[in-house]
Amino acid sequence: MTPQPPQEPTSSPLASLIPGFDPEPIVEQPQTDQLDDPLTDPLPERPSAPADTEREDEPAAAESVPDMSATQPIKLPPVDTNGVPLPRQQHPAVPVTAITTAPAVAPTVAPTEPSPAPEVRRFMSASDFLDRRIDSTEDGPASWGWQGGVRRWTGGLVSPRRGEAEVAYEKDRATIQQDFDGPRTIAFINPKGGAAKTTGVLAAGYTFGTVRGGGVVAWDNNETRGTLGMRGSRGNHRNTTRELLGDLERFSDVTQSRIGDLGAFVRSQGDAHFDVLASDERPDVTGTIKAQDFVEVHRLLERFYRIILVDTGNNLRAENWLAAAEAADLLVVTSTVREDTGYSGLWMLDALQDAGYPNLKHKTVTVLSDPSDAVDANLARDLVDVYGQRTRAVYRVPYDPVLVSGSVVPYNRFSRETRMSWLRACAGMAAAL
Repeated sequence: MTPQPPQEPTSSPLASLIPGFDPEPIVEQPQTDQLDDPLTDPLPERPSAPADTEREDEPAAAESVPDMSATQPIKLPPVDTNGVPLPRQQHPAVPVTAITTAPAVAPTVAPTEPSPAPEVRRFMSASDFLDRRIDSTEDGPASWGWQGGVRRWTGGLVSPRRGEAEVAYEKDRATIQQDFDGPRTIAFINPKGGAAKTTGVLAAGYTFGTVRGGGVVAWDNNETRGTLGMRGSRGNHRNTTRELLGDLERFSDVTQSRIGDLGAFVRSQGDAHFDVLASDERPDVTGTIKAQDFVEVHRLLERFYRIILVDTGNNLRAENWLAAAEAADLLVVTSTVREDTGYSGLWMLDALQDAGYPNLKHKTVTVLSDPSDAVDANLARDLVDVYGQRTRAVYRVPYDPVLVSGSVVPYNRFSRETRMSWLRACAGMAAAL
């Protein structure tokens, strides 16, 4: 290519604006094409620098090269009409004053409800592992009904689940067998004679005793003479509450007295697994059992028994009757399906209510017994309804001829219906304790 002739130096446009400003003339270098033929001529070799030295004219790697495309235009100083730069404007000095910073005020934040704390996962302990099945009912092999028959006929190859009646039976037993955090007292009350108080106490003693395995005493708290000792199994002695009161000093030392020492005053009921403390049976004894007598005997029985069943007399104004009602953890109103006994029990509840007995409905259940095979169905329904309003539960007990004779109660001769009914009633009592 033919080299272009050199051009004349051009002056900078700044020279016309600023007098005396004579920059170096800008001379444009002629452009020469180093390649005559860019397709065939070889590229010139780049001179190589030693590896261990750096070129002095090469900027350091840490320095950044400014981007000229992003620079702002140069602002020139102001000039007058002749092109002479004007002097810089001097600003008056401003006195420096101390600057006080206002205290920062926290912005007002609307109150928000605290988020619930995250639930902390608790691992199962050894105690939790053992307790995991307490509330569950394990269905063992069926023994009742057609389910039990099929299991026996097939030798266990076919084992249906238990029926509802058998499951309810096991639940009632488990309720009666539950642990309490102390002794419990249940008083059977009705101011009318023949209201099934004594037979109810013996049936409840049999049920609690056989299901729990002992630790139960039935106590005749009649102020004079009751029939609990006569209806229960008679022991080899005739001592009663009266003799026990005369020998309480024997049990004053709690470190020396033993439950076996009570054997001289209570009467074992054999396979029924409970004891009976009879009321006074001697005709020559005068006087009555007072409130303090009840308190002392009750305190002694609480040391040796877990469940105390109290048979009361017919005089709700007697001191020992009122003391029993006060000490009881649960009241059981016994009645037969008769107008007079039903009315008498309701009258008694009215009297207790008027006397300010606390939590009367919550602390009371009713056991309604059939006095014969045939009872008035309408009367039975009315009694269930009215006692259901006054007490927490009502339990029906069928007629059992073995209880009619008035002699010693034969526990082993109770009908199946009687045993099941009292099991259900005692489960309700235990649940209320």
